[in-house]
Amino acid sequence: MTSTTGGTSRLRHSYALFLLPGALAFLAVVVLPVAMNTYVGFTDWQGVGTPRWSGLANYRELLDDSEFWASFRHSLFMVLAMAAVPTALGLVLAAALFDYVGKHFGTRTVTVLRACFYLPQVLPIAVAGIVWSWILAPENGSLNELLKAVGLSSWQQDWLGDPDLALYSVMGVMVWVQLGFPLVVFMAGLQRVDPQLYEAAELDGAGWWRRFGHITLAQIRGEIYVVLTWCTIAALKVFGAVYVLTKGGPGGATNVPSYFSFTTFFEKTQVGYGAAISTALTVIILALSLVGLRLQTRAEES
Repeated sequence: MTSTTGGTSRLRHSYALFLLPGALAFLAVVVLPVAMNTYVGFTDWQGVGTPRWSGLANYRELLDDSEFWASFRHSLFMVLAMAAVPTALGLVLAAALFDYVGKHFGTRTVTVLRACFYLPQVLPIAVAGIVWSWILAPENGSLNELLKAVGLSSWQQDWLGDPDLALYSVMGVMVWVQLGFPLVVFMAGLQRVDPQLYEAAELDGAGWWRRFGHITLAQIRGEIYVVLTWCTIAALKVFGAVYVLTKGGPGGATNVPSYFSFTTFFEKTQVGYGAAISTALTVIILALSLVGLRLQTRAEES
């Protein structure tokens, strides 16, 4: 009995050794930077010299900072473009590919189309952003040239330079970038749905939209919560697309909290205030993550 207990203890210690490198990496890459950033957020510091403790001064300033709240409102638009719209479109496209295209054109066609939709996800955002900046350029941009070619010259715009259009243009690009992720997740979720449910509904005279509403949505509810949570987090911390396409402009029309924190931290050298912005954003993301996980758990239990 003693030897068995000793062997089990040694086995647990060997497992702990395998976990040690990952734990150390997590400590160095995640825990320590977050702790340091949180501390700096409570200081008045310009990046050189010794940080001076200022308590909650940065956070009090943040509450009255109209530029921060404007950037936060822009991030809500990004949530719409990167979470709500791709989730809705991804649901419909996944169901159409799985339930219609697969039956009529075969799995190879479905695989090719799925890869095409997912391609923007694997493209570096810098590459995608540069390509879209060429497409949306006011002079000789592909979109404006296309509008001119089809006789819609009056629709030509400075898509990224007009303060009234820039945010919506960036949102359109992000819908294109983000759509592939929910599509792939939902198609994977549809693989576990019993085909007899669709067959029985079809025999009862249910059309495609009714089968989609009463079977597809109900059966992959857990995947929907996962996608919404993941995409909302991605939208709140979006940075690369804004940096490449507009750099927060024109006139702050596309500024978002992550980019606002970046410019405050590195360009204005208000390091303490920039750290406070990123800390506040981290807290918001963590809270939304907990809510999303809770909703997912309830969906799985039901």
